[in-house]
Amino acid sequence: MTRTRFARSKAAAVILAVLMLLLTSCAQIPRSGPVGKSKDEGAGNPNAPVFFPAAPRSGSSPETIIEDFYMAGSGYEDDYPVARQYLTQAQSVTWKPDKKALVFRAAHVVKAAAENEYVYELDLAYSVDADGVATQFPPGTRETIPLTLEQVEGEWRISKVPDGTAIPEETFKVIYGANPIYFYDPTFTYAVPDYRWFIKKNTVKSMTSALLAGPAPYLRGAVVSAFPSGMKLARESVPVVSGAAQVDLSAKELFDASAEDRQRMQNQLALTFRSQPDVINVQLRADQDLVRVEDNGTVLPPVLDKNVPAHQIAVNNGDLVRYENNRVSPLPDIQSVAGLGPHAPAESPVSQTAAFLNGDRTTLYSIEPGQPARQLTTRSTLTGPSFSPQDWVWTAGPGANGAAEVVAYKPTGVPPGTTVPAVTITPSWLSGRTVKDFRVSREGTRALVISEANGKSAVQITGIVRTPDGVPKDLTTPVTLLSTGNANQGVWINGSTVAVMSGSVTSTVVPELLSLASGEPQQLAPWDGLTSLSAGNGSEQIYGQSEAGIFQRVGNGWELQLKGPTEPAFPG
Repeated sequence: MTRTRFARSKAAAVILAVLMLLLTSCAQIPRSGPVGKSKDEGAGNPNAPVFFPAAPRSGSSPETIIEDFYMAGSGYEDDYPVARQYLTQAQSVTWKPDKKALVFRAAHVVKAAAENEYVYELDLAYSVDADGVATQFPPGTRETIPLTLEQVEGEWRISKVPDGTAIPEETFKVIYGANPIYFYDPTFTYAVPDYRWFIKKNTVKSMTSALLAGPAPYLRGAVVSAFPSGMKLARESVPVVSGAAQVDLSAKELFDASAEDRQRMQNQLALTFRSQPDVINVQLRADQDLVRVEDNGTVLPPVLDKNVPAHQIAVNNGDLVRYENNRVSPLPDIQSVAGLGPHAPAESPVSQTAAFLNGDRTTLYSIEPGQPARQLTTRSTLTGPSFSPQDWVWTAGPGANGAAEVVAYKPTGVPPGTTVPAVTITPSWLSGRTVKDFRVSREGTRALVISEANGKSAVQITGIVRTPDGVPKDLTTPVTLLSTGNANQGVWINGSTVAVMSGSVTSTVVPELLSLASGEPQQLAPWDGLTSLSAGNGSEQIYGQSEAGIFQRVGNGWELQLKGPTEPAFPG
């Protein structure tokens, strides 16, 4: 394809996006309607934008047909009618556009060696599967789509194309939105967000189908659902009538479920639909008949976005202290550990157990009120400890053969001289990598893992798989968050966002917020010599530490809080 044609293709995408914004601003669907008004499977964002792509033009070349076909993938309403006009009749019937969406930064057509065969070559930004699971790719990631064309009544049409669509990134961000569907931790205590990308116009039906299909790959085995495997929608729509989402499920599985499970199903759907402005409540139905969900008080709603306590643990004058409201005080009933040179302290969010590393970060200790410190493990290097709400303390370091190992200990309540329960996990995806940081999420089902290989770091989220009695046993293959820096540490901000940075005593450091809900890193204000991060509840409770003291993020800058204590960390 020529440079001129490529420029025209890119310009067309931008013009299309601008046109969409203009159409959206002047032709909105009303948010409310008369009582009893039903919104069928399109229920979602009533103001969602709608594209009107161009139909095939007479005399178009094969390259133009391919480019215009993929531009027509923005016209999703009524099952992509314009895009199907670019296909032969047989291919139009079999093509399944909803199977996958490839999102590109740039694209061009390349002629293949065989007659009438072409390749659509993409700089791939995202791949979104049928359940809305998105995989993000760095710039320069190449993806190719093979196509075959033939002439129909003198006009070129596509006779062979893989299922799915390919759309420009600018268009994708107008049409699609990231929404969390919710699962439970294995105890049904906490709600765990699983972000998916859906066409904004069809989110209620899409969310329900994705929820029934189960969690994203990186959460499988780490979270549970109230919906049993095999439960399906009884009809291919989820109408919203007078604010009630009518979820019609397969009758046998619904009636076989216990009253508690039906209550959990309803809670799970209610959380999932929180982002939908036209959904007020949820109705479970079987063969379109309402199924009453009895609330007998035995099922509590799950905790959403678990908060951490307001205080932090820190090191001051070579010992562990509590840091709160810009004051330092002793840890309640905790013996001095000054002789061990504590660093990287952590505190359990559910007990008074603390953990820390020694001065050269080779030994992990735990300590409980009224007891001396206990040595848990020694390695050539260890990451700072992190507690889960199940009271396991986690760290990572090289094993005896040098392979990266993640280890967890449960020291709380174990009498002195008794072996502490311990688990060692050696994930294959960490092979050849050095773990720089490992932080358990606040509900305990996931972990932030920052690792490095060949001088380049990766920021990833993995799921924590446990046995039925809650003992950690494995880590899932992770999802990767793209960062513009080379991070070596991070902290959870809330259930969907982490802050990461590359700490340095001598350089200006720019922390970033990375979200499961967005592929775009958000850079925070730069600051000289930031060496550690901590975070409370939300993006305004981010603390950084340098030689000048502890700073808190305020607006678009940093404000000095206190000089003296170092390495503050909120419980967890």
